[in-house]
Amino acid sequence: DLSQNPLENQTAEAKTRADLMAGGMLLVNEWHSRPDDFDETGVVGVAKRYKGDDKIQAKDNNVSLFPAAVDALHDALVAAKADGMEHYLVEEGYRTYDTQNTYFQNKVTKLSSKYTGDALIAAAKKEVNYPGTSEYNSGLAFELRLYDKNDPEVSVPKYSTTAQGKWMSENCWKYGIVFRFPQNGWPLETSTDKSFKTGVSKRLNLYRYVGKGNAAIMHYMDFTLEEYIEYLEEHPHIALFEDGVLKYEVYRQYVGDEQNINVQLTRNAKKYSSSLDNMGGVITVFEY
Repeated sequence: DLSQNPLENQTAEAKTRADLMAGGMLLVNEWHSRPDDFDETGVVGVAKRYKGDDKIQAKDNNVSLFPAAVDALHDALVAAKADGMEHYLVEEGYRTYDTQNTYFQNKVTKLSSKYTGDALIAAAKKEVNYPGTSEYNSGLAFELRLYDKNDPEVSVPKYSTTAQGKWMSENCWKYGIVFRFPQNGWPLETSTDKSFKTGVSKRLNLYRYVGKGNAAIMHYMDFTLEEYIEYLEEHPHIALFEDGVLKYEVYRQYVGDEQNINVQLTRNAKKYSSSLDNMGGVITVFEY
């Protein structure tokens, strides 16, 4: 915790909210809808971004994510393949607001014979996120399963019980990805229930891109995205060391609803990445 210390060798860089929207730390959940100025134009097709042996298997060409999330997944899949883990398929990625609204309204219609008024909306929310509050609306989250067109047996076991599922859940943090909704004993035997923080108790094989530095700290501290941002609100300047050597420095600055933001930086770092957190802050990770 370096919260009592300012950034060393300071400088600043002007950014807009649009510049910082898809950086990885945008919190989207039941209590925090994605911002009204969210821009989805940057999402790309998961199956189209890489070619040949590097191509990522997706359900169809409509599955999309922001580029940083696709690239992190690609790196994780390359590492998985090197360890003999293959056949991953991206079942789902980004959902538009309209698509999420369709899912939600369909659920409302289905439950309308049992409930009315506020009770109907509450019942629907237990099964389908309200439009704008689904992690699928972030463009940074994706669901995985296993599939091989030449071997239907590959997709028979539950994903979380397979060697591939366990490998990804154990190692994804190394590539800037976290498992989004852990519960007791799931997806790993060591997993603890965090549904009281995430608001999601449904078992989804959902992963979320947050960037390498953030993922490393979340892994080490056993934090969900919600817990991590809360921690940074209280400890806005922290550092992570690896074998006694500074690896990452994280700095959160409060910016509120400002449209044009001077992101605080240090000249000491080799590179950095910044992101809005949808809690009024910009989280910047410096890599050494």
